[in-house]
Amino acid sequence: MPIRVTQGMLNNQLLRNINTNLNRINVHQNQLSTGRTINKASDNPVGISFSLRYRSELSANDQFESNIDTAISWLEFTDTMLNQATSVMQRTRELAVNASNGTNPQAALDAIKSEVEQLYSQMVTIGNSEFNGKYVFNGQLTDKPPYKESTAGTDAIDTGEIKFDVGAGVRVTANITGDKVFGMPDDPNAPGTNDNIFVIMKDMVKALESGNFDGIQKSLGRLDKQNDVFLEARADVGARLNRIELAQQRLQDISINLQTLQSKTEDADVSEVITNLKTDENVYQASLSVGAKIISATLVDFIR
Repeated sequence: MPIRVTQGMLNNQLLRNINTNLNRINVHQNQLSTGRTINKASDNPVGISFSLRYRSELSANDQFESNIDTAISWLEFTDTMLNQATSVMQRTRELAVNASNGTNPQAALDAIKSEVEQLYSQMVTIGNSEFNGKYVFNGQLTDKPPYKESTAGTDAIDTGEIKFDVGAGVRVTANITGDKVFGMPDDPNAPGTNDNIFVIMKDMVKALESGNFDGIQKSLGRLDKQNDVFLEARADVGARLNRIELAQQRLQDISINLQTLQSKTEDADVSEVITNLKTDENVYQASLSVGAKIISATLVDFIR
């Protein structure tokens, strides 16, 4: 059965087609202004799922890189403090060598003692070093100084580790506790149980004060052992830095790869979009021109 086509049907169909053309122009204008082919989920339902996953992975990657930056800064600061502690240690050893000469008068020993006391204070200051307001050698108790000048060497310090996530399921320790640098704290109830740099320097001061050359000689050997501890700590810090820097390079490579995949999924081909936009504008203008002629037709026009 033939369908009668009325003027109203023609008008409605024309309007629908013009709106369709206008919507296509709007889509391409959005793509051109944003530089992306996906501006809402309906633009590409499959592509949006990949895009969201890439964005999520990039966000996690950025957080890992931020953690790595913090860990590297922490370790580099720790290495600087260890270098300063080593310098204090070496100067203390030089003084011990000079003082061990049995021909030194007590006045010379007293002068050396005064310098060793200053070096002891400097070593305590290094032990209480702060990075961004956090004490680096007191484990997880970063809000409390690990050492007091009057009791350094017997102060109990925290040995907790501060760890950073540098990858999915990968954690690294960024801090090094004071017991692994300056030595285990001595037990006040059992003096001499543990040997640490603070106890060694205190004993050296006592030996210098009393003119005990045998005690000064013993300090040399104890300082050498503690120097080995310092070197081991610096080697440990260096090894961690190397590992974290490798992880940082890996994250940078992953980030570039994810950004490339995201770009392929989301970014618009500007030349193609402009071509399509101009084509749609021409079609839209043509539809308006033709539509004007159709809509203008009236019963009087047909009678003519």
